[in-house]
Amino acid sequence: MELSDDTVADLLRRLRRVEGQVRGVQQMLQEKRDCREVVTQLSAANKALEQAGFVLVAAGLTWCLSDPERSRAEGYELADVQRMFTKLA
Repeated sequence: MELSDDTVADLLRRLRRVEGQVRGVQQMLQEKRDCREVVTQLSAANKALEQAGFVLVAAGLTWCLSDPERSRAEGYELADVQRMFTKLA
């Protein structure tokens, strides 16, 4: 699957943000912060990771639809990308 440089940059930015959120959760646990605050941050990190997945799948879907013969030749049938989407949903 071919991803544009903009998509890769967006995904990396999102993943770095998630990484920072997870480090923040670790710090909160070490500081023995209130569990409600920790759960809120875990939820935010989880949502951000899901969004990164949706961006990736959307890019894959766009790629498959824009060049179906090439995507099929590279092992990305439209049904495969749809299955990736349902894994995230």
